[in-house]
This record gives sequence, structure tokens and C-alpha cells, in this order.
Amino acid sequence: MKVGVLTGGGDCPGLNAVIRAVVRKGTQEYGYGFVGFKDGWRGPVDGDTVPLGIPAVRGILPRGGTILGSSRTNPFTRENGVRAIKENLAKFEVDALVAIGGEDTLGVAARLHAEHGIPCVGVPKTIDNDLSATDYTFGFDTAVGIATEAIDRLHTTAESHMRVLVVEVMGRHAGWIALHSGLAGGANVILIPEQRFDVDQVCAWVTSRFKASYAPIVVVAEGAMPTDGEMVLKDATTDSFGHVRLSGVGEWLAKEIEARTGKEARTTVLGHIQRGGTPSAFDRWLATRFGLHAIDAVRDGDFGKMVALKGTDIVRVPIAEATAKLKTVDPALYEEVGVFFG
Repeated sequence: MKVGVLTGGGDCPGLNAVIRAVVRKGTQEYGYGFVGFKDGWRGPVDGDTVPLGIPAVRGILPRGGTILGSSRTNPFTRENGVRAIKENLAKFEVDALVAIGGEDTLGVAARLHAEHGIPCVGVPKTIDNDLSATDYTFGFDTAVGIATEAIDRLHTTAESHMRVLVVEVMGRHAGWIALHSGLAGGANVILIPEQRFDVDQVCAWVTSRFKASYAPIVVVAEGAMPTDGEMVLKDATTDSFGHVRLSGVGEWLAKEIEARTGKEARTTVLGHIQRGGTPSAFDRWLATRFGLHAIDAVRDGDFGKMVALKGTDIVRVPIAEATAKLKTVDPALYEEVGVFFG
């Protein structure tokens, strides 16, 4: 048995831990051979591979990013993309694929298995934590920790100058990073994509904070939208999966707050800082367990499945089920933290 491994979509801490676990257990316990495909789905399409054995995965557990590279390549938008994948799997004698990625990468895996019979097992990766069918995705905990530390640091400079600081975090159409880091960092306002926000209400919370002699911190998810407007974008171009590149709402909101309150407001966009660096202990633990269970699914011939965290157990769910809809913040959960606004 030879197994191909790829990492697609945005990079995130913990990807290397999955690769390491898959290769170590697959080699030591099952005697499998492995091949790494470069840059997500581009690797199988173009036949771009790297050797992937135990020597290649030594020392990669604490490293961020991915030794295999990543991309947002969509083989279904490439001419003869699926045919090229089939030909290259045959060329390299690959019997099964382990696809590590988020909604888009796993969506491709689900289609390749369901429509073309390619044996795929999925591993859920995204800092956004927006994949349904799993309680957590690895990468999320590290991103929240980075954002929380940034908010902690911004409190001191905000109070030194008594100005409003708006912190824009990632998350696309889910507010998990904003909610967790905002609450953990003691933000005075948290704005998420699931709940449109009233700019006047935000300004009222900001003013209330100043009256208490404190400088407010506003945490806003990149996909958050005002009640009387549309999504604020710096760049309207799309990737191969049709997604726009989000960012811009933080800068827009800071200008609105300054104009309406007369208080100086600045923006910090954390951006890709949230993706990089050493994975947290939790993300290393979760990614490693996912990798161990993914190679077990290959051994069992249980293809078209994704490994997922349920409570403290790792289970298998259909990839199609996991990518059918986004996991978003429940309104009741958002309402819980509202007591800290203002």
C-alpha cells in the first residue's frame, strides 16, 4: 500500500504534526509507503511529489506551516484536472490519499471520492474552526492564543493614549476567533459575521468605556457587516473556489468611530500573523491524534470519511457531511458575552 498525503488551503499551525503522525504510524505499524504531493491539489494535478518517509518527518512536530506546501488549487476548474489526478496516482502507484485541509480542500476530496471513486480520507484543518461535524479543528487554538496576546498588548497602548483600538481578526464567515480572543482578551466590543452590527451602538459602547476612564478595544471579525451596509472589502478579486479576499472592515469601522465620537481611533489587522509560528500544545495534540486515526481509516478502507473530534473521542464522519455547511456561532453564545460590551 502506498499513500499520498497533501495539505491544501491556507496554512496553519499543526499541519506538520498530522503529516508526522500519518507517516510514523503508517510506516511502523502497517508497513505502508508514502509520497507527499506538493502545494495542495496542485501536486496531484501536476504530478509534483516529494519523498515522504520517517526521516522526512523527524523534528517537524513544533514547526508551523507545512513541509509539503499549500495552495488553493481547485482541480475541478483546471482543464482535465481530474483526469490528470487519476493518471498521476496511477503513475506513482498511489492507492489512497490523505487530504488535510478545510472546507475547500475537503470538498474536492469528497467529490473525487463520490464522483470518481478516488479513495480519500480527510483531516479537518482551519484556524476558522468553521467545519461542521467536528468540535474543533487544529490551528484554531493557536490562532486564538496569538490574537489574545495581541489584544493584551494593545490594552496598554490604548490606555496610554486614551484612544480607540480596533483589532481585525480572521475567520471569514464565522466569528469563532473574534469571540474567543475578544472574550479572553477583555475586549469591550466583539463583532462577528453571524450578527450584523449597528455602528451607533458600537459608538455608544465606546463612549461608555471612555466615561469609565478606560480606553476601549473593539475586536471585529473580517467578515462582520453593519446593519445598514454590505461587507467591506479592500479587494474584490476571488480565488479558484470563488471566495473573495476579506479584510477592510477594521479600517472602515475605525474611521466611522472617529467621525461619530470625536475620539482618535486606530486599526490593527492581525492578518497572517494568526496563521504562523509554533502550534500550541492543544493543536499539536489534536493534529497528532487526527493523523493517527486518519491512517487507521486508510487501513480499514473507510474512504470518503473525515476524522473528527467529538468530546474527547476521534470519530469518522462522511466528508460530504462535514463540508455541507459552515459551523457558525450560535446567537445564544454571542448573547452570553454581551454583558462585557461597553
